Amino acid sequence: MKDSTENTKKKAPVGTIVLTVLLALITAALLELGKHPIYGWFLAAAAFCVFFLLRRCLEGRRRILRALTWLVLLLLLWGALAFSPPPYRSIPAVEGETGGVTAPVTLAQGTLTGVYTVDKKVEVYAGIPYAAPPVGDLRWRPPQPATGWEGVRACDTFAPMSMQPEANTVFSSLTDIALYHSFRISLDDNWREPRSEDSLYLNIWKPAGAQEDLPVLVYIHGGSLTTGQTSDGAINGEAMARDGIIVVNFAYRLSVFGYFANEALADETAEGTTGNYGLLDQIAALQWVRDNIAAFGGDADQVTICGESAGASSVNALCVSPLSKGLFRRAIAESSGITAKVPYHTFRSMEDALETGEKILAEFHCADVDALRAVPAEKLVNTAHANSAMTVDGWAIREQPWLTYAKGENHEQALLSGFNAHEADLFNLAKKVDDKNYADALRPILGDEAEAAAALYPAQPQDDAYRVPIVELGGSAKGSFNAVFSAAWFTYSHYNWSRCLTAQQRPCWEYFFTKENGSMRAFHAGELPYVFGNLQRNAAAYDASDGVLSDTMRAYWVNFVRTGDPNGPGLPVWPAFAEAPEQVMELGETVGMRSDPYLPLYPLIDRYQDAKAGE
Repeated sequence: MKDSTENTKKKAPVGTIVLTVLLALITAALLELGKHPIYGWFLAAAAFCVFFLLRRCLEGRRRILRALTWLVLLLLLWGALAFSPPPYRSIPAVEGETGGVTAPVTLAQGTLTGVYTVDKKVEVYAGIPYAAPPVGDLRWRPPQPATGWEGVRACDTFAPMSMQPEANTVFSSLTDIALYHSFRISLDDNWREPRSEDSLYLNIWKPAGAQEDLPVLVYIHGGSLTTGQTSDGAINGEAMARDGIIVVNFAYRLSVFGYFANEALADETAEGTTGNYGLLDQIAALQWVRDNIAAFGGDADQVTICGESAGASSVNALCVSPLSKGLFRRAIAESSGITAKVPYHTFRSMEDALETGEKILAEFHCADVDALRAVPAEKLVNTAHANSAMTVDGWAIREQPWLTYAKGENHEQALLSGFNAHEADLFNLAKKVDDKNYADALRPILGDEAEAAAALYPAQPQDDAYRVPIVELGGSAKGSFNAVFSAAWFTYSHYNWSRCLTAQQRPCWEYFFTKENGSMRAFHAGELPYVFGNLQRNAAAYDASDGVLSDTMRAYWVNFVRTGDPNGPGLPVWPAFAEAPEQVMELGETVGMRSDPYLPLYPLIDRYQDAKAGE
């Protein structure tokens, strides 16, 4: 018995050490992934010190007391994590060292300054108000003119992102590891970007010095009309400004703040509008650009609007809105559109919008919209009901977009648009598709055409390179399912859009992004850092071939902004859709024309759309 007791005493410290080390590693991982500030690390270290002190004080005492020290440690560690969240920090207009403050720019609102990049080749102006803060009584009203200011306004930091659900920091870091491959162990990124309902601000990147009549690219960020921010490094406009154009981006109201609909709200306005507040913000931003861009050297008659994902759907909506006529000349749309008779996403009927609005009133126990206006934004943003779609409100959008195209009343004089090779994959991670349920899985997006689509694209598993660890459920038909889903949800709208413009004898060009890389590959949004020339922000994920492709893509986009045609000296010739309606420009390991990979599916989608529209 004595030997057994001695052995137990010898083994116990080893178990304690192993468990303590394990807890320390888990805590360190959570602190780093959660971007906790340095004092969080000190609190965690103090928790372990208290634990060891208690263990020492309780040596020789009853086991139950010593066991309770583990509970104390867990509680202290929880406290260290809970009470050391990363602080909020405004994002500087120029990352790292700047080249100083720009000369003042005078607008009708007031005088402002920006900052130079460190080489003084680009001027950046961040956080310029383009509309009044949509708070209080202005929540769910059309945007009102921005007020002016006294003195000189320093526009050297981005304004807070629009109100949206706050992402879990640990989850975001895990996403950076598994998907973007951009996570770096550092104590320099232990902060969060602020959110606010007061977010209607825009940002400008321009070539430094006195400029005149420069073409302008106005970019609309994506994020399902529920998330997104203008400070995102992938869409930073510095490289394009170095190419001699002005880049503008802006925040707009999102989710319940941007797309909530209620009949009482429509009655409040002379225009009778509701449900499209985010779109109205976009129009207000374009009006601000029309009225003010000359002060920065831009030409208000040479504006191209551009967007990705929900931003591309917004571009499409702006092309048909009577309110945006004359505010831009050309359009660029990446990975989305709403030209289908029954758009798959970012668009809904007014009936659906109003029904969702009633559910939100009930969710927050509000008798009317005045009561809902009193609900704090931090609470309202977490509504259980999605508001991720525009609608026909009779003012900003008067009819189904395809009808406006059929009449030839859309505004864009030229279009550059396209899609990526693996658009839908990230949207279907949690769905398993095999030979048995393949056709049934396609039925919600293709109806009676599902079997024909499954026959066109026989069951194939997901490409190994595009399997996201842990969360990808896969299945023997997952790869084929993702391809067909991509065609319906994303690529069809571009093909349809190109057909519409070609019928109107307006030029358009279509691309297909396929480039493999160490970051987003050809997933949805994977093309953005190439287009904007921002590969260096995650340099380890890209190689020299990526840099060459980025230069080519940026040249195509910049040429289009300047002239309405992406072609130019030194670039592979890109025929317009009218010249090669069955081909797209592949942007990948090689750059050149190839067959549209989804061409056989489009007639099936046409038939499904016709049937759906006739219901």
